[in-house]
Formats: sequence, structure tokens, C-alpha cells
Amino acid sequence: VQLQASGGGLVQAGGSLRLSCAASGLRFSNYAMGWLRQAPGKGREFVAGIVWSGGSTFYADSVKGRFTISGDNAENTVYLEMNSLEPEDTAVYYCAAALNYKDLSRGGPNYWGKGTLVTVSS
Repeated sequence: VQLQASGGGLVQAGGSLRLSCAASGLRFSNYAMGWLRQAPGKGREFVAGIVWSGGSTFYADSVKGRFTISGDNAENTVYLEMNSLEPEDTAVYYCAAALNYKDLSRGGPNYWGKGTLVTVSS
């Protein structure tokens, strides 16, 4: 299983970025897909998730209304649109997959890839 995240970078507060995750080696429909992040000196935390059956999406309270997760099941790709970015959003963002949403939301996915760094300057 490979999860390749991309799209990170340096942005000013209030700006936007779009992260992408290309997945291979797994069947999207069998997993909850999502994003975790780890800020400097902090633990890994759940950001957003999507469950393909039913198309439900879930967000951490800290990003609700600012971030949007979406995906293309046919292309095995997941996206995270991040708007109104804040310095507190600075972190390495990881694409992750879990057999159930609870594991994903608790920061314990079955798979995760190398992250992409997002830096938000004030």
C-alpha cells in the first residue's frame, strides 16, 4: 500500500492550499480515507475523513468550515482543500487509510504515507 501526499508549501495566514493523496495497493471502497497532521512538538491528530459508502465526511472541530475533504474513487485520489489557513495549521499532513472510521479519527490508521509540510506564516 502506498499513500503519496503532495501539495504542501508555505502560505500566509488567510490563504489556501489544496493537498492531494494518490493511493495504490488498496481498494478505496473498503477503507475510510483521510488526513492526519502533526505539528512541531505535538502528537498526531485527526483532521478530516471520508467514508466512501454513503459519502460521509468528518472533520476535527478545529478545521470545520475551513477545510473540505473530497475524493475520486475511480482515480484512488483524496483531496483536502484548506481555506482561511491559520498559523496553528502549520504541520506535516499525512494521508491515511483505515478499515473503519473510528481508527482513523483516533489517529490510528492501518496505513499512512510520507507527509507533506504545510507552513502558515502570520
